[in-house]
Amino acid sequence: MYRLLEALGHPERHLPPVIHVAGTNGKGSVTATMRAILEASGKRCHVYTSPHLVAFNERIRLGTDGRFVSDPVLYEALHRCEEANGGEEITFFEITTAAAFLLFAEHPADVLLLEVGLGGRLDATNVVDRPLATVITPVSMDHEKFLGDDLSVIAAEKAGIIKPGVPVICAAQEEGALATISRQAARNKAPLEVFGQDFAAQEDQGRMAFQDEDELIDLPVPVLGGRHQYANAAVAIAALKAAGMLPDGDTIARGLKTVNWPGRLQPITGGPLHDLCPQGSEVWLDGGHNPGAGVSIAQFMGEQEERAPRPLYLVSGMLTTKDPIGFFRPFHGLARHVGTVPITTTTTARTPEDLADLARCAGLEATPFQSLDAALADVAACAAKDGEPPRILICGSLYLAGEVLARSGLAPV
Repeated sequence: MYRLLEALGHPERHLPPVIHVAGTNGKGSVTATMRAILEASGKRCHVYTSPHLVAFNERIRLGTDGRFVSDPVLYEALHRCEEANGGEEITFFEITTAAAFLLFAEHPADVLLLEVGLGGRLDATNVVDRPLATVITPVSMDHEKFLGDDLSVIAAEKAGIIKPGVPVICAAQEEGALATISRQAARNKAPLEVFGQDFAAQEDQGRMAFQDEDELIDLPVPVLGGRHQYANAAVAIAALKAAGMLPDGDTIARGLKTVNWPGRLQPITGGPLHDLCPQGSEVWLDGGHNPGAGVSIAQFMGEQEERAPRPLYLVSGMLTTKDPIGFFRPFHGLARHVGTVPITTTTTARTPEDLADLARCAGLEATPFQSLDAALADVAACAAKDGEPPRILICGSLYLAGEVLARSGLAPV
């Protein structure tokens, strides 16, 4: 990565001010929230996230117009990177990141919201010497093949983005993970603020109250679904404050009302797939795929059940690198049935039969299907017998989420 960046003239040294975001869950939501608040204040934001859901361009948003990079501009940047690389060994993510840095350096913006791809310490994004702030969202088990199966070890990889003297904003963590992050911050003399200790957010009479040692801000509740989004919003606000870019309360409120992050507890209210569901169905989509995500999604579905009871059916596809038992376990006693499906956009998905077996190991009834359409048709048949419209959650993979969004005409913009 350093070799390629040198050949390109070190674009990473000519970026706008950076806020660097690592973590297992919530990176995208925190980044989307920061972007919404900053844009509400008139700031131009470059944004780098991964993976994409429908189109590769989603990974690179340019602050010049606030849109995803166009095909011609992206192609030209990738071509320059390919020529500069000279046929040397390079990973997909490294050359993608190099192209993004080229574009971010050559297009004006006020800030770059830079999301880590995998881990942190050895990630291709971790070449920025002095960001305005670093952010670590909740650390959970994921990518064990690359990061290990010990939460403290995984946290150490995430904490690898911490830089000397640069403020660190940290979400709530398991005790061992927080201890690891705290030690790394102390070694770097980096001021550390932790959700639940130094700042917090909670619901208060239909509003969200953000509080730190300086102030209490009355705000609208997050538009993204799930109670965990209160914490994500608080982390975003604290990060902008640490970076010296937090606007006034009215502007924060305007920004919070416009946050958009597709494929995360997103209601699907129309389109061909929705039309396959029984009339009156409530259909949700979430790309979460690890045990931590399973807990948050199941909590949200439990809240929906308390609000308006109806049978919950899961339709799920997952990759072979994920932990289905850990993901499904929080749904035990909540979901009536899991229909497992293939994922058509990757070669690394579990078979429906394998995934159904693992869902049963988590205590759920499960049936494999050879297509998403067939699984939804089965839900429709079960609902006809029940005599009540179901609540359907399509979940388990961002690849599956992308397929649903594409078929529903809901590609991210």
